[in-house]
Amino acid sequence: MTQSNDTEKKKPIWRRYFLWGMPVGGLLAAFVVGIIFWGGFNTAMEATNTKEFCVSCHEMNDFVYQEYQGTIHDVNRSGVGAVCSDCHVPKDWTHKIIRKIKASKEVWGKLVGTINTPEKFDKKRLHLAKNEWARMKSSDSRECRNCHDFESMMPEFQKPRARQQHLNAMKTGQTCIDCHKGIAHTNVRDRASDEYLEMIEAPNQNFVREIPKEYMESLARIEAKEAAEAEAASAAKKAQQEATQAQIAAAVDAAVAEERAKAAGDAPAADAGDTVGANIDWSGVDSVDMTLFYPGQASFEFVQNGKQHGGARPLTKGGDQCTTCHAKELNNIGNKIVKGTENTEPTPIPGKPGVINATMQAAHDDENVYFRLQWPDTPHAPAPFVDGGKMDPENQIKVAMMITGTGIKMGEQVGCWATCHADNTYMPFDPGPEAIAASGDVAEMLQAKQSIQKYLSETRTKVEIKGRRGKAQGGWNKLKSAEEIDQLLADGTFMDLMRVYADGSATNGYLLERRVQNDGDITASAKLSAGMWTVVFSRPLTSDKPGDVPLEAGKTYTVGFAIHDDFSAARFHHVTLNTSLALDDETAQINVVGR
Repeated sequence: MTQSNDTEKKKPIWRRYFLWGMPVGGLLAAFVVGIIFWGGFNTAMEATNTKEFCVSCHEMNDFVYQEYQGTIHDVNRSGVGAVCSDCHVPKDWTHKIIRKIKASKEVWGKLVGTINTPEKFDKKRLHLAKNEWARMKSSDSRECRNCHDFESMMPEFQKPRARQQHLNAMKTGQTCIDCHKGIAHTNVRDRASDEYLEMIEAPNQNFVREIPKEYMESLARIEAKEAAEAEAASAAKKAQQEATQAQIAAAVDAAVAEERAKAAGDAPAADAGDTVGANIDWSGVDSVDMTLFYPGQASFEFVQNGKQHGGARPLTKGGDQCTTCHAKELNNIGNKIVKGTENTEPTPIPGKPGVINATMQAAHDDENVYFRLQWPDTPHAPAPFVDGGKMDPENQIKVAMMITGTGIKMGEQVGCWATCHADNTYMPFDPGPEAIAASGDVAEMLQAKQSIQKYLSETRTKVEIKGRRGKAQGGWNKLKSAEEIDQLLADGTFMDLMRVYADGSATNGYLLERRVQNDGDITASAKLSAGMWTVVFSRPLTSDKPGDVPLEAGKTYTVGFAIHDDFSAARFHHVTLNTSLALDDETAQINVVGR
């Protein structure tokens, strides 16, 4: 009889061995199928990450792709462009799958035609943008950092403002998307509410980074290089000015000698202008280079409004000064604004310079302080909106200096900018004569008829900054009581204001609820000689007159200067940013030296 085990057919070898309770053959087959499935799935998924796939539907091609073309992410000096998936799809597997699952909703949107027309797309644009902003914010801008990294952003290859903002970001915990919205598509940040922007752009302590050693070393190198270049440029400029002044002095001496000869020995009448600061040897006083730039309609409200001014948060929340970001880019700013290429100048004056490069010298004796400001005369550029082209025909130039008092909102950060409001003369919310006349007592207190002068926010019960729901920015008619304003003056909350005119006359006063002229002492001279303006003015170091800020040793003051050139008036001037001033202190930008 044949044995049963002989009659039973032996199982194939792949069914005789087991692993984890399963036939090895089955596991092998599953593995092969898995590889095939994985490869096919991954290939298919990666195919959906290509630019060609993304723009295959007309919504993306006709709307989004057209905006992307020509941007820095499409074409740049590196020659490496970023496609849709580089910014919108995570690289790691887990987050990529999550993103793909969430993106499946877009298929439904495609089927039902949610954004299939320009009108529908525009209506939905802010919603779509906010989704991406929130995603990037939550991941610390992960997709941005696939290509960009703080540790690789060397200050030597950045503009001054960018290097400072990146330094701030690392310190405070900000991320890329906080500042860089709309860089590849139409920016709709200004459509979002202020409350939303405040929330989404707030620093996150989890994003704070240790500043790389390489970053600080690079920053030190570029700052040293720029300082050396600035010193060399200043020395060259000083030499040129000294040569010019020598030519002027020689011409004056020759003219005086000629007149004396004609008068047969009679001495010519003394020039009154030469008596101001005559006791100061200006050749021994170092000069400070100052760039005064054209500001257009950029107001105190403007600089605090995040929708209008990208530096609003560093200013209002971080305590940065205006110079923190803008000190090294004033030429660029002024030249852009004066041409009307920025949104702060709706009425440009053809030919008007964007900046005025001036030099300042300051000295003091036991009683008085002396300032000497020089700058080259500018060609006449008629204002097209004024009959005759001259806004102030009586004064070819005017010079103003403000010294910041105490208790002024952001006074040390912005200087005299605290007095410039969106409802002043020639500003976007200038109320006009009719509204001013209708204000009754307010117009009388402000002594206003045609327009509103500069003022401090502290004199108003409310100043509209955001301009929400169509409200006019500013607060010209929200005047506090006379008693409250008198108290501000007594507390030192005002801007000390000195003004010098083209004929050498001058006024002393202060700026509070309006511009006020007091009877404080001031002497001045103004001359145009050989194409160079020289304005000298002096006032007592201390004064008992209301509105005069006493200048004392050991204290640092924030000051600002303005030049109205070429018969200009109101906001059509050139101004400095916040500038520090101190007596006998070399750390101040303007060191008032004792003589």
